[in-house]
Amino acid sequence: MAEDTHHEHLIKELTQLLEPVLTGSPQAVYLYLDDTHKACNQKFADLIGYTSPEEWVANENPIDDVDEEDQERTVKAYMNASTNLKASEEKINLVKKDGEKISVEVIFVPLSYRNEIFVLHFIERR
Repeated sequence: MAEDTHHEHLIKELTQLLEPVLTGSPQAVYLYLDDTHKACNQKFADLIGYTSPEEWVANENPIDDVDEEDQERTVKAYMNASTNLKASEEKINLVKKDGEKISVEVIFVPLSYRNEIFVLHFIERR
């Protein structure tokens, strides 16, 4: 429970620090530590059919936003960023809240903050 509270505090802090990127980037962006501790900009929420970043954050299974055929590659890219600290880019299909599939390019960027590794994702529609 203490780690969960700690992670909640970190995601809020880091989201505030990244606010210029989240609001200013022309790309859809989300920050991810784990399924519970994540944040996104409005562009990402809009891209996949959520009304707000908070609605997406409430989704406890965000891997469902990735087309099943692309989930393994997406998890591998995330793990490579979070474990090996290696940025990468993948072309995948996302599944919008209404079930529509959209083709995107995702850049996975490792980010260290207060001894935790987050992965920042920049997404553009193809």
